[in-house]
Amino acid sequence: MTQKPLSILHTESSTGWGGQEIRILTEAAGMIARGHKVVLVTPPEAEIAPAAIKRGIPTVTPPIAWKNLEGFRAMRAYLKAHAGEFDVINTHSSTDSWLVAAACATLRNTPPLVRTRHVSTTIHNKWSTPWLYQKATRHIVTTGEALRQQLHHDNHFALDTMTSIRTGIDLNYYKPLDQQAMRTKLGVQNRPTIGILATLRDWKGHDHLLDAWETLKHEFPQWQILFIGDGPRRAHLEKRVDELGMRDSVYLVGNQDNVPEWLACIDLFVLPSYGEEGVPQGLMQAMACGKPAISTPIGAIGEALQDGQTGLMTPPKDVPKLTESLRRLMQDEALRQQFANASLAYAQGNFGIDIMLDRMEGVFRNVIAAEGKR
Repeated sequence: MTQKPLSILHTESSTGWGGQEIRILTEAAGMIARGHKVVLVTPPEAEIAPAAIKRGIPTVTPPIAWKNLEGFRAMRAYLKAHAGEFDVINTHSSTDSWLVAAACATLRNTPPLVRTRHVSTTIHNKWSTPWLYQKATRHIVTTGEALRQQLHHDNHFALDTMTSIRTGIDLNYYKPLDQQAMRTKLGVQNRPTIGILATLRDWKGHDHLLDAWETLKHEFPQWQILFIGDGPRRAHLEKRVDELGMRDSVYLVGNQDNVPEWLACIDLFVLPSYGEEGVPQGLMQAMACGKPAISTPIGAIGEALQDGQTGLMTPPKDVPKLTESLRRLMQDEALRQQFANASLAYAQGNFGIDIMLDRMEGVFRNVIAAEGKR
């Protein structure tokens, strides 16, 4: 018997851009393609709003960027008028989760709430935390098992109220491409290349990569680095590149829509993150494009990168260790190729979008069924 399509409301209060927003869009578009109804509620200034509209995702933009009376009233007004149209609400950030939970507490017959936790940021054990996460919220989805276990250990959330569902990516899109052809197309110099694909935030470790490169650039003068992405640290990083005299080897290329083409240009992917990670999509995308990787055991990164098999793990904020790992792979083309082959195979077996969509749909249907029995 065919199950009826779901009607899903996503809320996202964050106004920035990164892997969290990309996951929401990927999941929403995937659910729509499966025949489900999806609507996104997000602030008018949020970067996800035009991106969602561009992808054909119905989007509503009330002022919900802040935990204040205006945000509460706007969220409540929307739910009062439209809650009956949805089977489930999926919240994503702290602010929209609080606004939705508070609004639902003042209304009748609202859909059950599922909270997706995308990052490993600490949740403080305030008096209100159990209410939000274990009472107002019917189920928590984490983007990695390490995050699920962290919430259980640190916040004592019951394991059976949480499910780990790794972000899925489109393996028909993220795949190996011809390196020489892509370098020619994009105007990238035909040199051995290190790449980092991440929003330019401090905890992504761009500064640590520059610190390591300050040592390595003299040993490997033929290599270059591409910073793919944009963000609040761009001016800082541009200044550091100038101060360190790296303009001839470090290039900040900004946000790019054709990510697989840029990843094809690199020989080694690096993400020296030290905080707030689930399973970074940049890492997953690089692996799906057949790239060896260096990263850190932060959040759920270890659920994607296998140390010594698909790449190397290095301690966070440890520039000497990062330098050592970089040197090892930069000077060993055979090992890079071995890791690249293993990365591609692991990504093809584990990172597909359908795995994520199947499991998210399962969570939604279970929550809806349980709500009907309450």
